[in-house]
Amino acid sequence: MFESYELTDKYTRRREVVFVVLAGLFLGTLAMLNILGISRQLDLSFTLFDFKVPVYLFVGILPYPITFLCTDFISELYGKERARAVVLTGLLINIWVLFIMWIGGALPIVPEMEPGAVVPSMDDPSYAFYEIRRLTFGATLASMIAYLTAQFVDVHIFHFLKKLTKGKHLWLRNNGSTLISQLVDSISVTLITYYYAKAIQIKEDSIYHTLLVLIVSGYVFKLLSALLDTIPFYIGVKFLSKYLDIDPNKKYHTQKE
Repeated sequence: MFESYELTDKYTRRREVVFVVLAGLFLGTLAMLNILGISRQLDLSFTLFDFKVPVYLFVGILPYPITFLCTDFISELYGKERARAVVLTGLLINIWVLFIMWIGGALPIVPEMEPGAVVPSMDDPSYAFYEIRRLTFGATLASMIAYLTAQFVDVHIFHFLKKLTKGKHLWLRNNGSTLISQLVDSISVTLITYYYAKAIQIKEDSIYHTLLVLIVSGYVFKLLSALLDTIPFYIGVKFLSKYLDIDPNKKYHTQKE
């Protein structure tokens, strides 16, 4: 009886610690990518067979794939409800970031900005904050809408494929859910950021071409990231399912008797 209690306590503790780590990594990454957002555009274009392949990415996208890997781990090991709870907490994180950015900019600035100015002059020490604030406000609303849509699509498709395959073909639900949800995210975040938030500056004669390049570049980056994370996802699920004493294919996870 004493040994059974110790075993139960050990696995319960492990499960909660791992969940906190996964959720913390997810939420921390989410906050970071929203602040970085579109603060810098990366030109990763290259030449292939004398043809220039345009690749434009914003710096905020770089840590983005890790958020989907974390929700896939949580979905696989802890179930849909906990994954949805983390996704909703991510929404609150977005709102919190916006609130801090807003109140930081609403407080009096020294010296005062000129009437109508959005940011102070470049030689002002607070210029960097106001420029990041401007870009963050412009992109985070689009990110919130795209994020919620994509993450819920990811979680639901993941569990739909898991049910369809009766718990088999881990690679299918990992890649299938992520690739579809990130296509949704790439399209929505780019179009909303440009058309609604007006936070992306594009020349009038190349609007559609540039938007298409941004969408395709972002999606291909996420697609390659999703394919590359299949191996660590397999290894992670195999290790964690034993370490946590969880059978991912059971609807309700139970501990060893």
